[in-house]
Amino acid sequence: MADSTTTLIHHPYTPPEGFAAPQPGVFKASTVIFPSVAAMRSFEWKDKTAYTYGLHGTPTTYMLEERLCTLEGGLQCLLLPSGLAAIANVALSLLRTGDEVLMPDNAYGPNKTLAEGELKAWGISHRFYDPMNPQDLEAKIGPQTRLVWLEAAGSVTLEFPDLCEMVRLCKARGVITALDNTWGAGLAFAPFDLTPQVSPTLGVDISVHALTKYPSGGGDVLMGSVITRDASLHMKLKLTHMRLGFGVGANDAEAVLRSLPTMALRYRTHDEAARELARWCQTRPEFVQVLHPALPDSPGHAHWRDLCQPGPGGAAGLFSVIFHPKYNETQIDAFCDALKLFKVGYSWGGPMSLVVPYELASIRSGWPAHLKQGTLVRFSVGLEALADLRIDLSQALQTSLT
Repeated sequence: MADSTTTLIHHPYTPPEGFAAPQPGVFKASTVIFPSVAAMRSFEWKDKTAYTYGLHGTPTTYMLEERLCTLEGGLQCLLLPSGLAAIANVALSLLRTGDEVLMPDNAYGPNKTLAEGELKAWGISHRFYDPMNPQDLEAKIGPQTRLVWLEAAGSVTLEFPDLCEMVRLCKARGVITALDNTWGAGLAFAPFDLTPQVSPTLGVDISVHALTKYPSGGGDVLMGSVITRDASLHMKLKLTHMRLGFGVGANDAEAVLRSLPTMALRYRTHDEAARELARWCQTRPEFVQVLHPALPDSPGHAHWRDLCQPGPGGAAGLFSVIFHPKYNETQIDAFCDALKLFKVGYSWGGPMSLVVPYELASIRSGWPAHLKQGTLVRFSVGLEALADLRIDLSQALQTSLT
């Protein structure tokens, strides 16, 4: 009879099949056990027909990938340890020395930093285009352009571009498009079906999503995804993913799986509150401009209205304000510090409201003509009561700027 220690490791008991519960099971593994050497040699992880090693997928990660495909309308999904890792996976899969990547001037800051750092060092050039001018994008697409990044809405300043026209231009030139779809979250619009009323429909080639935000919903998970509809493009991305050793933890995957069923409800609630607070801010003399795609005078509102549903659920819980130029940095910092419910912190999509002041001149090629002069502050609206958030903004304005 085997020693009890050995028996504990090689225990013969197997739970009965057929267990079902609202939440899927969590499988943690680096090593995956094969029934035989022949099976080990024949099992294939690339098409998800089997399991070979924890880094290449488990039932938990496969489940999350498939649900995210359903959310965004894609066919293949890769999970990565952060949204930035997802962006990097796209760049490292598709760009080589001598290639060029174009990105909007309002792109996510770390994406721009990646281009200015590692990509430049590897001989990959980049240029920024005006996100509100498709003709500027068209003029900058050159023979070395291999990838165009898109954002809707833009980072920090929340301009909404003519996404359909930009995708058309890129497809006409044979250039791959990658959309940072974190703001839309697969709910505000369908990235692979931008023109569902037209056949064939128009869509991006790649949708990148920081699952850190709305899919997680708790402000406690770092994860990203890369979703495609093209099998050959997906395999190119997947092989880079494999070679770089990207993987996500089972408990993090579980956390996102648990949050996905409530995401649409949370997204709608964030959206409703952000719109109300943005409209309230328009009545305040301290602000010279309020930026939210659903506001009629916000840059790109017409493009947002054409692409997204106009009611709640058609926009994220973000808005930005530009303070009157008479207020200096010290005063605006004091305003942010005076907020009690809005906490100073990066990211968004969690239950807690957040605020961050930005030096816009340091993160743009030049001051956009559609933005008024002043200091910009971005708000991420959480799930607190709307009335309490309005009171918090009001008291902070009164105590810091008067």
